[in-house]
Amino acid sequence: MKAKPPNTAPSNSLASVLPPDSKPWWKTTHLLSLNTYIASLILFSGTLGYDISLMNSLQSLPQWQSFMSHPTGIWLGFINALQNIGSILFLPVQAWSANRFGRKPTILAGYIFLALGVGIQAGAMNPNMFIYSRLLVGIAGAWFQSGVILVTEIAYPTHRSLVTAIYMCQYYMGSSLSAWISFGTRNVAGNWAWRLPVLMQIALPLLALPGTSFVAESPRWLIKQGRVDEARDVLVRFHAGGDEASELVAFEVEEISQGLLLEEQAQAESRWIDCVTTPGNRYRFFLSVSLGIFAQWNGGGVVSYYLTLILNTIGITSTTDQTLINGFLQLWNLIMSIIGACLVDRAGRRALFITSTVIMLVSYIFITALSGSFTTTKTSAVGTAVIPFLFIYYAGYDIAFTPLLLAYPAEIWTFSMRAKGVALSMGSNYLALAFNQLINPIAFENV
Repeated sequence: MKAKPPNTAPSNSLASVLPPDSKPWWKTTHLLSLNTYIASLILFSGTLGYDISLMNSLQSLPQWQSFMSHPTGIWLGFINALQNIGSILFLPVQAWSANRFGRKPTILAGYIFLALGVGIQAGAMNPNMFIYSRLLVGIAGAWFQSGVILVTEIAYPTHRSLVTAIYMCQYYMGSSLSAWISFGTRNVAGNWAWRLPVLMQIALPLLALPGTSFVAESPRWLIKQGRVDEARDVLVRFHAGGDEASELVAFEVEEISQGLLLEEQAQAESRWIDCVTTPGNRYRFFLSVSLGIFAQWNGGGVVSYYLTLILNTIGITSTTDQTLINGFLQLWNLIMSIIGACLVDRAGRRALFITSTVIMLVSYIFITALSGSFTTTKTSAVGTAVIPFLFIYYAGYDIAFTPLLLAYPAEIWTFSMRAKGVALSMGSNYLALAFNQLINPIAFENV
């Protein structure tokens, strides 16, 4: 029998211990404080989004093309893929570290690789320095994946599904920032036209650093380590506003403890092989891996990294036009992904995935047909007609695959397997993306 994802709506037991909602969370001091910390953690999602939009924008800048000797084909694909290769290699290490040392120290370790990677990349004296520094940025991204786990485990119970879904939406905060910075520097003389956008890769993680430094460790991880009093203090502070006698805190501590006890009875420790040893875990494994792959092989990987090449094929070759379209597309993505995150609990996960897939399929049919027609007729109006369907396509993608790519695996796996489940989803996503990045430029070169 297939294991079903847990229902994230408050159970009857949880509902009975929730305090009355007399004030919204932004007027409740302890919840405002908690969500401010969560907002800092959510910024880590923007790191990957920044890079994807950055590589799109850099391909539109003549200054970067000249510095890199106009890369094409498999070489361009390798440059794009190297960051994801770094993430793939270190995701298993991240999962181990998150369980062994805690979610928070694992996130902070990513700053070492990020500082090295961005510093070398922005100051690159030759193409090889630029290229291989991307590996370090990718490794940093792997460590930052612990952010979504910590968000899931410290969020207020009734806020958990929403803030976890919003985590991936901030991917487009990073991509929007990158697109508009690149648009603003497009006319800067010399290599600073691309060095400034590259240097700004560190902006969102630096903005997140103060909150991340002071955020509490996961109560679930603390209880797993036998530090129950510390976990209770965290929950009392952030979920009960200092009320030591809170029924909600007592319920959460008991629920976490019982859940961990049941897991310990089932297995002495979480191992990678445990992902496939039971029917329930095999189903979760299938969902996590297929979600990660389909998030890239639904056409999004082509548009995300090679928008410049797509625009070239439909006759839009101006640097200003290309960077402007990229900037507005990222803002559109941010808006639509937040709408999708707000619909997660109302519409349900399955309904969002189905709706998303239908919208993407229909819009991609039009994109393919119009692009083919332009190639034959060279009619500018036909090429321009592709642009609105790119926006429609991303509206479909954003309502499900952006908010749920990490949130869904984080929800369906048990505590001891959660870090591995998220790593599985992101690992398969990075593998599919790396394949796209290596193969798609070859295809574009031969169109």
